[in-house]
Amino acid sequence: SDEDKFDIAAAVQKVYENRLMEFMRFAKAKSGENNLVFMGGCALNCSANTLLWNIFEDIWIMPNPGDAGSSLGAAAAVYKSHINWETPYLGTKIFGKYPVDKIIKELLANKVAPVASGKAEFGPRSLGNRSIFADPRDPDIKNKVNLIKKRELFRPFAPVVLEEYAHEWFDMKFTSPYMQYSVRCLKPDLIPSVVHADGTSRVQTVNYKQHPGLYKLLLEWYYITGAPVLLNTSLNIKGQPILNDIEDVKSWEHYYDRKIIC
Repeated sequence: SDEDKFDIAAAVQKVYENRLMEFMRFAKAKSGENNLVFMGGCALNCSANTLLWNIFEDIWIMPNPGDAGSSLGAAAAVYKSHINWETPYLGTKIFGKYPVDKIIKELLANKVAPVASGKAEFGPRSLGNRSIFADPRDPDIKNKVNLIKKRELFRPFAPVVLEEYAHEWFDMKFTSPYMQYSVRCLKPDLIPSVVHADGTSRVQTVNYKQHPGLYKLLLEWYYITGAPVLLNTSLNIKGQPILNDIEDVKSWEHYYDRKIIC
């Protein structure tokens, strides 16, 4: 039954969290370090990642911590040089200014705005350049976006929030630019479509330096609605890769009859 599957999933998650904490406490005791770099596919487990803040003072998890990200570490090891990480926006570029006004207009009119602009994100999560944005205040918008992405209706969505207001809306004392942590939402009644059944949200924080266009979008949305938060999910259909270039955009618009803002 579905309940049995949920119970098994919860049990596996609990076992993993316990073992991860045991290992990390051992690593800290052995190294004496208060900072952690965490890589590997398990570093995409947001609920477990959040527990690590109980052990370490600072944590670095790159936006693509699986095999693709490890390849960068392998290259750095060969060249015996550190990587000066600046941005996750490393992919194919769709030219043009970030369309803040168009996105706002579409959100106010239809509550959902698919966007493809600038360089694609390096990693499995869209961080503003290949995103579907939506109004998180509408409790029905989650189902609408899941239907667009052809996913099961129970699947949750992540919020993107202005960094300076994150602590007012979510129980967090750290930044999360790559959606790597799940934290308790402090105002679930105001943004119900980005809160999971357990009361948590997988938060993406944004400041001006990280993404000026996305920051301006959130700031304008905040001025209009009083909420510095948008629903942010990847621009793709379930089981398909995130849209990359302008040809992908044209194919999406043709097959799914939905305009993408570029």
